Amino acid sequence: MALQLQSVLLRNLNRCIKPWKKRFHNKPYVRIVEVGPRDGLQNEPVNVPTNIKTELINKLSETGLRTIEVTSFVSPKWVPQMGDNVDVYSGITKKDDISYPVLIPNLKGLESAMKVGVREIAVFASASEGFSQKNTNCSIQEGINRIRDLVVVAKRENLKIRGYVSCVVGCPYDGHIQPSSVTKVTEALLSLGCYEISLGDTIGVGTRKTIENMIIDLLKITTPEKLAIHCHDTYGQALVNICTSLEYGIRVVDSSVSGLGGCPYAKGATGNVATEDLIYMLNGMGMETGVDLKKLIEAGRYITDFIKKPSASKVNNALFSKYFN
Repeated sequence: MALQLQSVLLRNLNRCIKPWKKRFHNKPYVRIVEVGPRDGLQNEPVNVPTNIKTELINKLSETGLRTIEVTSFVSPKWVPQMGDNVDVYSGITKKDDISYPVLIPNLKGLESAMKVGVREIAVFASASEGFSQKNTNCSIQEGINRIRDLVVVAKRENLKIRGYVSCVVGCPYDGHIQPSSVTKVTEALLSLGCYEISLGDTIGVGTRKTIENMIIDLLKITTPEKLAIHCHDTYGQALVNICTSLEYGIRVVDSSVSGLGGCPYAKGATGNVATEDLIYMLNGMGMETGVDLKKLIEAGRYITDFIKKPSASKVNNALFSKYFN
């Protein structure tokens, strides 16, 4: 059984890498999904004006990133920082070769997003019953049912649909999450029509082993090209866990410029892995991202200077003076 699984994993890895080698002169390609403007800023206590958000996104658009999640069409009552979603999406300078997805919690949000021309949305579910109840006030299955209603409309409008699964290895309420729970939710989202599922270690408790066990179980029902990894760095394990995901053929990684972000439902949970640190690591591994690290550092410093916080990116702190002083 172990040899059979190893053979399957190797086939999946080769199938995932092969198309990108030709494109980037034999370098494996990793697509970065920048989530700083949405996931990074949504819980920031400092009010970030619309013009600062749009300028941040415009700066990120100049770095070579191909996917930038820009906002969330959620009620400002629940997430005040995202209350200017219409103005942000309408105000950014969009490039034809960049996707600008937005997070959608319900049909009302979807209707608002479609009015301003959104072409890609992200929907979210949880692998934890406790987190689902606290975060969305519904069970896992009720959350899936809500997503089904969204997807019907989104498909009709030919929108791309990306799925998030939160708490894939640990939950602040339920503790350890069984891989089978993640697999069940992922399979449901794929069956609804999500082209890709982002696996979120929402509170950053994952380790190499727990991430590995989760991915191995997922590969029973899908392939690496349908998966992305989304790691928070609470325990300093994000880059290690991303490397583990790469070993299993996953080639899409979510990250946040300068490590912006955190989880309001998890005590001590810090931000997403910093995009600057991720790019530096991938460059050192000989992988292609298409991202200009210098421009990325500049964008990261732009937003951290505004919110008056030091950058959570070690690479940004190490290289900023070299590039800009």
